[in-house]
Amino acid sequence: MQDSRSVFPMLGLPESVTVALFDLDGVLTDTASVHLTAWTEAFNNLLPDIVDDDGHTPAPFTESDYRAHVDGRPREDGINAFLAARRITVDPDTVAKLGQAKNRRFLAILDRDGVTPYPDAVAYLHAARDAGLGIAVVTSSRNGGPVLEAAGLTEFVAVRVDGNDIVERHLAGKPAPDSFLLGAELMGVGPAGAAVFEDAVSGVAAGSAGDFAAVIGVDRTTSETQPSPHAKDLAGAGATDVVTSLDRLRIGGQPEGAPQ
Repeated sequence: MQDSRSVFPMLGLPESVTVALFDLDGVLTDTASVHLTAWTEAFNNLLPDIVDDDGHTPAPFTESDYRAHVDGRPREDGINAFLAARRITVDPDTVAKLGQAKNRRFLAILDRDGVTPYPDAVAYLHAARDAGLGIAVVTSSRNGGPVLEAAGLTEFVAVRVDGNDIVERHLAGKPAPDSFLLGAELMGVGPAGAAVFEDAVSGVAAGSAGDFAAVIGVDRTTSETQPSPHAKDLAGAGATDVVTSLDRLRIGGQPEGAPQ
């Protein structure tokens, strides 16, 4: 392993970091958009046929709803968070059917269109592996394995913690730090030795709650010249840096936005 004191700063990380914990959808692969499409269809097939607790027909599910309530959370947590925000009460069977409908649609799109890894993410993974940085994926998705395989990224990943592990181990989902803490533990380090990479506000909040050495917010919703509300939300949730792509973490050997 190369000397982290000279190499890891070139990855935009503190010198104490020896492990990177990556969220998957929206950080490494362009599958956050697939999740958004699948959730939108699942919710909007239901909403016209029900009323909220005030007796009104709920407005359609939007991208804003996805980012505020669903993005980054385990499946059932996201459903319940959205329904609670809209004052909608349904039975547990309906929650389960919503999750199943979403997953069927997600897998159908995945099978049809495949998975595209972000070029900057692939380059960063190569650089991190070459530098001797340990790499893990921590995702709330229960489809983490198939997505990594379809994207051709499995070879980089030493440890994967996904939605199946969260359920089987009875972990609290993001924004709780449990899944990231498990990923760090399985990689043999504590929070001080790991960096979290997240595109979801709930995931950044989880990294911040876990007191990790760095929490990198990845905002792929806008260009670097026009910061988006999402970038501000990531910073507000506790991101130590917010970047538009992972290659921005290596510009000049300093993280994007670092003091010069």
